[in-house]
Amino acid sequence: MFAFCAARLSRLAAGLSLALVLVAWPGRSQASDPAPEGQPLQVATTFLPITLFTRAVAGDCATVTALIPPNLGPHDFQATPGDLATLRGARVLVKNGLGMEHFLDKLIASAENVQLVVIDSSRNVATLDSPEEAGHGHEHGHDHGHGEVNPHIWLDPLRAVQQVETIRNGLVEADPGCAEGYRRNAAAYTASLRELNTELAAQLKPYAGKTFIAFHDFAPYFAQRYNLKADFLVDVPEMSPTPRDLQRVAAKVKATQLKALLTEPQEGERSFNALAKDLGVTISVFDPLETGSKQASQDPSTYVAVMRANGASLVKAFGGAP
Repeated sequence: MFAFCAARLSRLAAGLSLALVLVAWPGRSQASDPAPEGQPLQVATTFLPITLFTRAVAGDCATVTALIPPNLGPHDFQATPGDLATLRGARVLVKNGLGMEHFLDKLIASAENVQLVVIDSSRNVATLDSPEEAGHGHEHGHDHGHGEVNPHIWLDPLRAVQQVETIRNGLVEADPGCAEGYRRNAAAYTASLRELNTELAAQLKPYAGKTFIAFHDFAPYFAQRYNLKADFLVDVPEMSPTPRDLQRVAAKVKATQLKALLTEPQEGERSFNALAKDLGVTISVFDPLETGSKQASQDPSTYVAVMRANGASLVKAFGGAP
């Protein structure tokens, strides 16, 4: 999504304002009752990777409903009355955490579901500071960003393993009658994530220490895992790049001899063609999995397939053969 366009319109406020009801996982003040016998646990999720991970663990034991449509990311989400209804009927809500779902506290308060258990899948996952905190010096003149830490932990397959295990633990506690199923499903899925990590590590090992550039700041966890360096144009997608940003990226491309700029599938290549032409590089796609198709959101293997494609795109950006 190397999009050089005007900043997106500010998101509309969710609207409903009630006293804030904070529900956290774990340490909640009220334990949830188990799911009624013979009925699947009702689980709400936030955006695509969290939905994929939760579906992988849930299997046939739970019904998983995403609050955010798969073609929208959390940056663009606006709550609707239907989302309130989903939360009122859910026993569990699974989120990424780390500030990615900025809208959730107000939405949870408005739903007034005192039985709702919130599983924060980022619990105990090691985090990386956002650029302002890490002193990277990206000055955009905006009053918003990711916050103190970067939230894109799901793009590191081994951190994704931790997220899946946290989701498993939460579902087991909420629905102990299906504990064996949750554990079995999670074990199979985390095995596929570990295999993916092994493949990517071997594929990217020849490029250790090299720098790649993404449109927004989604790649530091992926880069850290595979001994790469990630730079970016803007902190979050709704920001517009400044002339200083463009100059910095152009200088970085020339200094690192990067062969391709990494756009995101939601934006396409159109807006990045001019810069790529000026720099004499091509455009490749790295999908941060913030959005996807409805069909893709139903299949947990989407995560593995997309991450494999991302590895091939990165090899291309470094000038190698995919």
